Amino acid sequence: MRYLILLLPMAIASCATTGSSGGVVNIETAAQGHALTGANCTVTTNAGSWNIVTPASVAVGSANGDLRVICNKSGFRTSEMVFRPSTPFGSSVGLGAGGGGGNVGIGVGLNFPISLGGGSYPSRVTVELNPQ
Repeated sequence: MRYLILLLPMAIASCATTGSSGGVVNIETAAQGHALTGANCTVTTNAGSWNIVTPASVAVGSANGDLRVICNKSGFRTSEMVFRPSTPFGSSVGLGAGGGGGNVGIGVGLNFPISLGGGSYPSRVTVELNPQ
C-alpha cells in the first residue's frame, strides 16, 4: 500500500496532456474563404514564440497561456487571433428529493470537475486575412 501511495503523484503527472494534436498546431491563412499561402505569422504562447510562413505546423507543446497568432501578407491587413486553452473547469450543484414508504429524503450533490491536463489548443487554426 505504501508503494501505491508513492506512485500516485507519478500517475497523476502522466495524465497531463498536450491534447489530441500532441502539442502541434497547424496554421493556415485564408482570404474571402479561399486558402492563401505565403503569409508571415508569429505564433506565441507563454512557452515561446515562433515565426512561420503559412501553411505550417508549429510544435507549441502543452497549453501554456493563450495561443496568439498574428499574420501579415502584402496587400492584406494584419490579422490576429487569440485562443484560450480549452479547460473543463467549473462546478455545479444539484438538489434532489424523494420519498416512499413514509420516508422523505433530500440530497445535495456538488460537482467539481478536475482537469489534470491543463487544457489544450486547437489542432488547426485558420487566420482570415482581409484585402486592403
